[in-house]
Amino acid sequence: MKASDLFIKSLENEGVEFIFGIPGEENLDMLESIRNSNIRLILTRHEQAAGFMAATYGRLTGKAGVCLSTLGPGATNFVTAAAYAQLAAMPMLMITGQKPIKKSKQGEFQIVEIVDMMKPLTKFSRQLVNGNNIPATVRKSFKVAEEERPGAVHIEFPEDIAREETEAHVMDVNTIRRPIAEQKAITIAVDMIRDAKSPLLLIGAGSNRKLTSKMLRHLVDVLEIPFVDTQMGKGVVDESHPLFLGTTALSANDYVHCAIDKADLIINVGHDSIEKPPFIMQQGDKRKVIHINFFSAEVDAVYFPHHEVVGDIANAIWQISETLEKQSHWDFDYFMTVKQQVDLKTSAGMEASEFPMKPVRILADIRRVMGDEDIVALDNGMYKLWFARHYKAKAPNTLLLDNALATMGAGLPSAIAAKLIYPNKKVISVSGDGGFMMNSQELETAVRLKLDLVVIVLNDNAYGMIKWKQEGMGLENFGLDYGNPDFVKYAESFGATGHHIKSVESFVPTLEKAFEMGGVHVIDVPLDYSDNHRLLHQDLMEKSCP
Repeated sequence: MKASDLFIKSLENEGVEFIFGIPGEENLDMLESIRNSNIRLILTRHEQAAGFMAATYGRLTGKAGVCLSTLGPGATNFVTAAAYAQLAAMPMLMITGQKPIKKSKQGEFQIVEIVDMMKPLTKFSRQLVNGNNIPATVRKSFKVAEEERPGAVHIEFPEDIAREETEAHVMDVNTIRRPIAEQKAITIAVDMIRDAKSPLLLIGAGSNRKLTSKMLRHLVDVLEIPFVDTQMGKGVVDESHPLFLGTTALSANDYVHCAIDKADLIINVGHDSIEKPPFIMQQGDKRKVIHINFFSAEVDAVYFPHHEVVGDIANAIWQISETLEKQSHWDFDYFMTVKQQVDLKTSAGMEASEFPMKPVRILADIRRVMGDEDIVALDNGMYKLWFARHYKAKAPNTLLLDNALATMGAGLPSAIAAKLIYPNKKVISVSGDGGFMMNSQELETAVRLKLDLVVIVLNDNAYGMIKWKQEGMGLENFGLDYGNPDFVKYAESFGATGHHIKSVESFVPTLEKAFEMGGVHVIDVPLDYSDNHRLLHQDLMEKSCP
């Protein structure tokens, strides 16, 4: 068997459905092998976008998404996507081509040491030097990418190795059971929760795994402990639950931190230090913290838990909920008072009639149109904080935001991947005008794939988040304003349908019309960011805690 055929059969054996990317001449044997396989090649317009799509596939399925590029500049374009997947714990395999390694490489033309370049950004990076090594290398790559903590891996596949003949065979894929926490650790955690007066559950990024959501919902319902979540923990437990207090969109001094500071015990489930700290620990703090995660805590100056439960999260939560009962001495009255204030503050502006539209009205209208299981994929910008605080995610991975690398340009590619995985769900991409233009070429990809996709562009003609920071530092407005194309005509040039919102009242009907019509729709929404100062000044908890 030709080595490239064996490679693709090994990917099929791992359950790969899609390969996202742009082949080059070094990948032509593999391209032919893909043509004769059951794997669907999703040709993109930029390798970075292909990497974002593969990472999103990993995020939504738990299985490594796969992306492909040629050598040199194609491979270097994967760097941001590698960091995106690695920091956010999204399993992804990057495959890059290379010139022949057993004969002349045409000098140094296009040669970059990609394996070495990828090592700091991945869990595993290796060059294939023999076709017989393919099954073991592919199996190891998927195992490493998918096991906790998930992340990016990389294989370089030289063209002469791809052309080799090999007698090797694909390897069996075995399901591995994760280790569970020891009983003593569970017992100590149960005792701490039982003895606390006002315990609070905090749901982090690591909780966003299969089964964990079900177990956490069960724990909340049985013990009736109020909960908060982080940006990347949104929706793990339905945020419309009556015990949901809010999201830690900021690291401190937000309304939800009133409850966090009042708790005498925080049950911190799935904490990931990659996210901005959902709360700040201090030496001498009387508040205790339990760390429940697949791996032990990464201790630093602001996070040093008092007890750790290390093992499969879902199993640990199940053991706790089976052992512990609701305690009569628990006091959650203050938390419920905070919830009332959070709900009041976060609902303010949802009916705002000003135009250009305010962020809260935009996200409220999107929430009205989207079902509980439908997906909103965010790019990165100021609006992300508004969505994190105000948008109620009702199921896991229904609000895709990046609170790890926080890169611009990922919103549209992520939405494309989500729609490929879930063709029957509504999918909306929300980008600022800056982030949208970084990968807007993928409109052609979405149109070519005949996807039903709504792309919202929040138009303020500036890098809005940095302007917010600039304003917060008392600096003059400088260097962050730009002009935009006519987004309606821009959409039409790709074969998509464009819409320009001219009134608040027209936004929801336009969304509904776009979903009814099908196809790719780009909606240009003029945005007023004048309320951003509320995130720095008016909403500070020290002036507002009950």
